[in-house]
Amino acid sequence: MVTVESVQDDIYRRTHQEYICGCAINLYQTPECQGLVTQIDQGDHLRLLEVSKNENVLRVCSCKDDYLGWMSVTSLGDLTPADTRYQAPVVSAADIQARLPQVVAFAEAAMARPNEYLWGGATAPNYDCSGLMQAAFMDAGIQLPRDSYQQEDFTERVEQADLLLGDLIFFGTPKRTTHVALYLGGGRYIHSSGKDKGRNGIGVDSLTDLSHPVSQSYYELLRCFGRVVKSYQPVGL
Repeated sequence: MVTVESVQDDIYRRTHQEYICGCAINLYQTPECQGLVTQIDQGDHLRLLEVSKNENVLRVCSCKDDYLGWMSVTSLGDLTPADTRYQAPVVSAADIQARLPQVVAFAEAAMARPNEYLWGGATAPNYDCSGLMQAAFMDAGIQLPRDSYQQEDFTERVEQADLLLGDLIFFGTPKRTTHVALYLGGGRYIHSSGKDKGRNGIGVDSLTDLSHPVSQSYYELLRCFGRVVKSYQPVGL
């Protein structure tokens, strides 16, 4: 069983720092475990970086996307030391294109389940916008960075007239992307959005038919379009 003492020893010796999650684990913004920032799914790897002074929380890094957060020590029992380091998938642009129907199928299946928008949500059934994109692509063996602005930077820019199934649509301000969706074709896209835009969960909206208020609201925030042509390779900490 993983304990605080064994984790401290691992960190201080800098050996066996990588662990496999036995279930989904929440990561938080602060050492007080406030503000969900992401979730690490069952079977994913994490790296333990720091034990808090009061030994109640640990600072960790998600191995698949380099994402940092704080984890409660109550989750230690759900970790198993990893025998080997995490290896990110390497996928060609052609293989990515061939797998995009699977990405779309995952998002549509997630929409069919009862769900709500969850800020920081990256595991079923409740996702935030970029968490849904990351999970959908990962289901097809394609890795994306975690946040929407990171996903924008990671993709190859395309024009709206050139959009293809599985491209990403980014929304936000002139300064920064704050929302992302998956293009379905025919001007339609699927995304997870919150109550502030008139929905609470995963739905389908349009770039061309703006009769629905949610479509209209997001169209006003339209920023750019991107195509996934590679699988994200984490740098590791």
